[in-house]
Amino acid sequence: MTELGIRFFPENKKRLRYLTKEEINALYNACAEHLKPIIIVALNTGMRKGEILNLKWEDIDFRQKIIYLLETKNNEKREIPMNQVVFDTLLKVRKPPNSPYVFYNKDGKPFDDVKTAFWRALKRAGIKNFRFHDLRHTFASHLVMAGVDLNTVKELLGHKDIKMTQRYAHLSPDHKKIAVETLCNKMDTIWTPRQKREKLTVEPVLLNLH
Repeated sequence: MTELGIRFFPENKKRLRYLTKEEINALYNACAEHLKPIIIVALNTGMRKGEILNLKWEDIDFRQKIIYLLETKNNEKREIPMNQVVFDTLLKVRKPPNSPYVFYNKDGKPFDDVKTAFWRALKRAGIKNFRFHDLRHTFASHLVMAGVDLNTVKELLGHKDIKMTQRYAHLSPDHKKIAVETLCNKMDTIWTPRQKREKLTVEPVLLNLH
């Protein structure tokens, strides 16, 4: 429990469920209007539900495109860059005069939870075996599948231990093959003529993997 009363539950180290691109679109289209920007922020930042629902306008720097998290599970400050999707989405969120919160109920207070609206969206989208926290897994999984290194993913998620992030390692597309091919290119000057010919016959196949 943090000073602000935000409760963070331990992350499940074994379970890894993430949405495909098709499922992401289906979920978004099935969401109620108040839930859509919350889902967008979750999918594009990897923020935890408690961090999103307690987000305040003062924590957002639109000029630098950064979200500052002061209350986190690890009790460490975290800076999260906003991509253009998050930036545009938050700009469109109505800012009430009586509430400092980005996502709020009719009384201007932060949502206690969005469990019911989220469950209804999942049902309409036909998505099963999925929790809100799995949006965080979706964020990390798609980063790794796009070739983003684990250390960067670790920093974005706010993991203290790289072991927490390594659960996504198997999703990296041929990362070992790409790594040794990078070395091959760097060592080009030492290849013999025969090795250079063999290397050239392999390169086009490897390039197709990117």
